[in-house]
Parts: sequence; C-alpha cells; structure tokens
Amino acid sequence: MRQASIERNTRETQISVTVDLDGTGRYDVATGIGFLDHMLEQLSRHSLIDLNVRAQGDLHIDFHHTTEDTGIAIGQAVAKALGDRKGITRYGSALIPMDETLTRVALDCSNRPWLVWNVAFTQPKLGDFDTELFREWFGAFAQNAGLTLHVECLYGVNNHHIVESCYKALARALRQAVEIDPRQAGAVPSTKGVLGGGSA
Repeated sequence: MRQASIERNTRETQISVTVDLDGTGRYDVATGIGFLDHMLEQLSRHSLIDLNVRAQGDLHIDFHHTTEDTGIAIGQAVAKALGDRKGITRYGSALIPMDETLTRVALDCSNRPWLVWNVAFTQPKLGDFDTELFREWFGAFAQNAGLTLHVECLYGVNNHHIVESCYKALARALRQAVEIDPRQAGAVPSTKGVLGGGSA
C-alpha cells in the first residue's frame, strides 16, 4: 500500500496531505486559493494519485506561504509513499497541448532534487494569483518529493493554459514514473542499488 500522510504546521500555514500512489485520481482539495485547488485537482486526476489536501494559511498577507508550503507537504507525502523506490519505473515524460499552448515535462524519481523551469508568463498575475508563485510550488514539490524535474512551456499565450498544461504534464509524467515496473522484481532502478547522491 503506497500511501502516506503528512502534517505541516508553522506560524504561517497548517497543512495536512494524504496521497495514494495507486489510486484512481480521486481528490478532495481545499487550500483557500481557488486556482491552486483547480491545479491540484488536475494533478490528481491525470496522475491517478488520490490526493486529499487541507490547508489554512496567512492569505491576508498573500498567497506565497500557502502555495509553497502546499508544494512542500505534497512532495513530502509522495516521497514517503515511494519509500525506498524499489520496483518503480523511475523516469517519466509528457508532452501536453492545451489549445495554443504546448508544455513538456520530464522527470526522474532520483531522490536528487532539481528543478529546471523554462516557463514564461505574459502577465504578472492570473486573477489574484502571482504567476511567479507557480515556480515556487514546482520547486518546493520537486525538492521534497526527491525529483529531478524539468518543465518547459514550448509556446503559449494564455496564462491559464500555460499553467494548466504544466500541471497536467507533471501529472502524466509522474504517473508513468511512479508506476511499478513488473520487470524490476522489487529492485531499486539504479546500478548503485540506491537512489540519491551522485550519478545513478
């Protein structure tokens, strides 16, 4: 059962997350930020990872802490559910179109966190949401999930489409990477026998 729960409580946010890597894409998400909820629902639905998120944060200041800390908590839950990462496919990639936008994501469940973010927005805000915060979420998620994560919007104009294609591409790549490979027979997919540290 590749399930995990995380609680993260600070003076800025109180967050609880539960994930099931072998789910069906069921979600129950409430962060207090409508657009972030919508993106996390997309992440769950297209990765088939069941996701439950409850977050309360200092939204009277801005959306930064809640956005970043939600990425941290979900990443920690995914890492915990992966455990020693035995038997997983490890790598995943996706090329996702959304109307005029095309986004590519490639990732490695390497336990060596890294984010490459080649995504440009045409406006500083999407509704009340600062578009720069999406990079913060992806960075926090990659760092805490132990992912080498490359996100690149190849082209696009509409900011909603750009962001949504990033989350959907992450979802599809993650679904591929965390799946159990029947040919791995429970082995760690690395010549070192462990994921993390140097080259593997």
